Amino acid sequence: MSTIYRTVITGVGDLAEGFLEHNMFITFKDNAPQELVDYCFIHDENNLVDYIEVNDILQIDGQQYLITGVGSLVNDNLRDLGHITYKFSGETDASIAGTLYLEKKEVVPLNEGSIIKVIRN
Repeated sequence: MSTIYRTVITGVGDLAEGFLEHNMFITFKDNAPQELVDYCFIHDENNLVDYIEVNDILQIDGQQYLITGVGSLVNDNLRDLGHITYKFSGETDASIAGTLYLEKKEVVPLNEGSIIKVIRN
């Protein structure tokens, strides 16, 4: 198993947790524009070592989710900005460019200190 991406949540925007009710959340590196900070889970490291692909595994604090679709801008946005949307809908048609699609499954709560990883078998 190899780690493709890893980061740690360092801040939680005032409105970020509200998206979890819709089976999604947004991340942005700590240089996020001020108008977006309230909507995002903020992190300060951004270690993307390979392109994320369908069938890789997202881990949030050890809970695993199968990646079902990768929007066309996910890898670039994650590498350059640390900014993507994670959507737990099971969709395979990655029609929104900046969205990472994951199996339809309850999302574990994210907090400061939560670890997000993408791994490949």
